Amino acid sequence: MLIVQKYGGTSVGDLSRIENVAKRVAKSKSEGNSLVVVVSAMSGETNKLIEYAYHFSKNPSKREMDMLLSSGERVTASLLAIALQEMGYGAVAMTGRQAGIQTDSYHTFARIESINTNAINVELSKDKIVIIAGFQGINKEGSVTTLGRGGSDLSAVAIAGALDADACEIYSDVDGIYTTDPRIEPKAKKLDYISYDEMLELSSLGAKVLQNRSVELAKKMGVKIVAKSSFNDNEGTIIAEEKKDMEEVLVSGVALDKNQARVTLRGVSDRPGVAAEIFSKLSDAQINVDMIIQNASSDGTTNLGFTVPESEIDNAKAVIESFGDEVGSADFDKDVCKVSVVGVGMKSHSGVAASAFSALADAGINIEMISTSEIKISMIVNEQSGEDAVRVLHATYDLDK
Repeated sequence: MLIVQKYGGTSVGDLSRIENVAKRVAKSKSEGNSLVVVVSAMSGETNKLIEYAYHFSKNPSKREMDMLLSSGERVTASLLAIALQEMGYGAVAMTGRQAGIQTDSYHTFARIESINTNAINVELSKDKIVIIAGFQGINKEGSVTTLGRGGSDLSAVAIAGALDADACEIYSDVDGIYTTDPRIEPKAKKLDYISYDEMLELSSLGAKVLQNRSVELAKKMGVKIVAKSSFNDNEGTIIAEEKKDMEEVLVSGVALDKNQARVTLRGVSDRPGVAAEIFSKLSDAQINVDMIIQNASSDGTTNLGFTVPESEIDNAKAVIESFGDEVGSADFDKDVCKVSVVGVGMKSHSGVAASAFSALADAGINIEMISTSEIKISMIVNEQSGEDAVRVLHATYDLDK
């Protein structure tokens, strides 16, 4: 089998952990697999490099930041290759450029455009373990680019797709995808299997195990992902195409996102195009708007509510203030969070939303905003009630059984 393995920052956090990864890679190789291994920077290394840059500049060049930050993954790749060579295995480390990863020129958040696998295949044909520095590529001008936070997941999935690998194993400090965060609800259960669409929703709604861009790419390229732990030999969770019997399960998971803020606009001029202007300006400011509610009134004005990431609330406030008298008043509330239930079973079963609303009402938890899709229900609640809401919903759908 041809397997792409990816090891995150905690898995390669220090020299002893890199040695542990080398043993795990060697075991898989000894079982007869062809291996490509994608690695992240050692835990904390990227943040340290960022601090170095900001010592010299409050606004460092994005091009130079990419040169700087890409070095962390190269260090890990080289060390892992050396460790494997010392164990008697043929191993070769590659940068993103050497691995043929071509990206656009959007520095610090580049997108992969293509992968020329020739160099990788040459080394695989020599029966070598190929170790690739994740999170990076090269643009058409020859400059190093990075793929943004979690970009090593994206590197691994893209390489697995380009090589038509049998599986892409993503190793971290957790042994799979759980029905919710076990730190919030100790009764959370590990899932054996979850669909791309469910994982996409969960990862975009606050679940941290997989980066949502990587799941989206895996779905597009048909790459089977297996989320596993680098610290034990548990089976992990398979992320792949939806199976026929999956709709029998109403809800697969509950997610909590505390990085939310609610903006409420009152007395907005009720004229055609005003909402488009507000949201266009927010978009131009790179502010991601999530849930939106609009209420019309009889006095020629309207009320508009929406959510943004809490980290963007100050930028959102500046945009709203630029509209002057067209907005009567504005409230900005950081004391909220988003609780979501996700499951492909919602497509073929009624009453899922009603059960959620009733359960939260019985628990005395007030729902402030609601958003739904075919396989998701998201609710904004007071931040103090967020973890209680997760536990209530987890029990409501029997996810602990």
